[in-house]
Amino acid sequence: MVTRLFRINVPNDDLDDLRDRLTRCRWPDEAEGAGWDYGVPVAWLRELCDYWRDEFDWRREEERLNALPQFLTYIRGTPIHYLHVRGQGPSPVPLLLTVGWPDTFAEVLPLLPLLTEFDVVVPTLPGFGFSSPYTRRGPRRVHDLWAMLMSDLGYDRFGASGSDIGARVTSRLGRYHPERLIGIHLSSVDLEVPDPRPDDLTAEERDYLARVERWESTQGGYAHIQGTAPQTLAYGLTDSPVGLAAWILEKFRAWSDCGGDVYTRFSRDDLLTAATIYWVTGTINSANRSYFEAQHDPDPLRLPPGTRIEVPTAIAMFPGEAELVVPRSLAERCYRVEQWTDMPRGGHFAAFEEPELLADDIRRFFGKV
Repeated sequence: MVTRLFRINVPNDDLDDLRDRLTRCRWPDEAEGAGWDYGVPVAWLRELCDYWRDEFDWRREEERLNALPQFLTYIRGTPIHYLHVRGQGPSPVPLLLTVGWPDTFAEVLPLLPLLTEFDVVVPTLPGFGFSSPYTRRGPRRVHDLWAMLMSDLGYDRFGASGSDIGARVTSRLGRYHPERLIGIHLSSVDLEVPDPRPDDLTAEERDYLARVERWESTQGGYAHIQGTAPQTLAYGLTDSPVGLAAWILEKFRAWSDCGGDVYTRFSRDDLLTAATIYWVTGTINSANRSYFEAQHDPDPLRLPPGTRIEVPTAIAMFPGEAELVVPRSLAERCYRVEQWTDMPRGGHFAAFEEPELLADDIRRFFGKV
């Protein structure tokens, strides 16, 4: 494995171009009395983009991110950016953390000081952020890449934790590399039920599946277009930082436990650090394409009836997931659940929103297994 130390150093010209584009934005009109029911309101986004142009200090954020040990390697020709934060004590537990879309590795920063008994590895998904450029077509098989990365780092066995796409990757690690896993920890579970669906689903389980269908019809438009025509979407998001910010930052409000006010959970700097990483790396298209590749994957994570992932599993359910809160009985059809936690607060971005709750749950689980 050819690996080198990595430091973020965005050219000044790129930052000047970003400010220029923010200045020259052509703003759309808006329906009378429109609020978030129509999508991102103009007034909210204008205020945030004015801050992005005039006050946001990327160099300060860059310095904060560069304080962490970052590396860039190539696995099967795929560039992989990752953090590798060594733990304390004589034998830290190796722990692989994976987030999803539209997250970045910056999401886990509040979590890291709380996991000092672990050697924490945080790889960036292929085609996201600094794991770029990535133009390969077809399934990305991230679970296989992560297993090779951990081998290259000298970890024969390790724990894995994930949310969103990271939960899918973590589940696939448990299914296809069970001998390597101490256990898996999942939050914001994107549950894949057995296929075909069991005949004996309970009323609670049927209600969950109906809620998922309603959520997909009312809130899943982003996933549908990213899964069917990502290239068409890419022109606007790659050319306009305002369009990019609207597309991804809406999700931080919609999916967090913020009660409708995103700034109760995230600062402007938090949101704009994520947006800037996607902007300066030019990776919104390659990140979005992962939905297309997953939708056309000939090997989706569908469990044969009567089977489940037998690696010891912990699941943390955060109430901000709302319609997507999974009933335990259905999860137990798919995983060997050895720890279940109904969290008192928090949403989809748990590492950012409730790092103490998430870290405690991770420590408690891997302390048992």
